[in-house]
Amino acid sequence: MSNKVLVVDDSGTMRKIIIRSLNAVGLTDIVEAADGSEGLLAFQQNSFNLVMTDWNMPNKSGIELTSDIRATGSSVPIFMVSTEGEKGRVLEAIKAGVTDFLVKPFTADNLRDKLTKYAAL
Repeated sequence: MSNKVLVVDDSGTMRKIIIRSLNAVGLTDIVEAADGSEGLLAFQQNSFNLVMTDWNMPNKSGIELTSDIRATGSSVPIFMVSTEGEKGRVLEAIKAGVTDFLVKPFTADNLRDKLTKYAAL
């Protein structure tokens, strides 16, 4: 079975960086979305093994997207990928249902280390 990943970020360049990092750790079945609204629509139309989302985006933030995904009853791992690395912000994300946090910039090795915590990936 292929692991399907949803990558949500309003920066096309950042989506490419995240996808390159995912590819480097062997994850190649990837759907992209440019904001939280597109991400929620993609989530509703597909089955994902992992969601990676930016925090600050137009239309719907990563926190709002996370809350919406959790409201569906889904326990899919959600990684917040953000420059927002302060402890209070990380705790806010975890309270909203984020599974783990990656602070930008990150490397494929950082991502691999995070992913090893989740046996399904």
